[in-house]
Amino acid sequence: MWVYGRNPVLEALKAGRARRVLVAKGVEGWLLRELERLGADYTLVPRIELDTLLRTTRHQGLAAEVEEPAYATLEDALRLAEARKEMPLLVALDGITDPRNYGAMIRSALALGAHGVVSEERRAAPLSPLALKASAGAALKIPVVKVKNLPRALKDLKEGGLWVYGLDVRGEKPPWTLDFRRPLVLVVGSEGEGMRRLVREACDELFRIPIREEAESLNASVALGIALYQAGLSRGVG
Repeated sequence: MWVYGRNPVLEALKAGRARRVLVAKGVEGWLLRELERLGADYTLVPRIELDTLLRTTRHQGLAAEVEEPAYATLEDALRLAEARKEMPLLVALDGITDPRNYGAMIRSALALGAHGVVSEERRAAPLSPLALKASAGAALKIPVVKVKNLPRALKDLKEGGLWVYGLDVRGEKPPWTLDFRRPLVLVVGSEGEGMRRLVREACDELFRIPIREEAESLNASVALGIALYQAGLSRGVG
């Protein structure tokens, strides 16, 4: 599997996951120095070779062949929270099928203190090169979990002591009225259909982010970022 873009490739090198690195001729000198500092054995190639290999021109002159990303487990995410001595904060995505949105949400989850990103095997974007690029390498730093049945996984997490808050346009409460100082799962549905009924019914609370009427809705990734920031404020993080 090939990943591309500067942050994803550099993170793959730092994690020891890059097998082979291709660099377009003419990239900035600092990037070559960084590759050398990381011990990369890279090959300079014409930029058009990367265009053809990756079927995109948005590779920033850098690509790496890596092993297929291994998905984590819910236990991995909970162990990360325990290792940090923090209350668990997980993100669950229901029906996020756009790889750019998926990658951006993983990036927000890492940046804003979540311990894992959970989605269902059949109703989510894969951890593809495009998603990895959109995550700016974040997908290699945070547990990314796939479950067979999201409502069942949420029920199991609730039985383990976590609360489930769903971000839904039909929610009546704004986020600042909720208690985020709990072991928590934040659930976000797709922009078009929102959360499925069984996922919504698994939530302990439904909330929405108030916006101006003429805007109609927020991008799912943006909405998640706002919710995670609210959680961080409530927990005294940042």
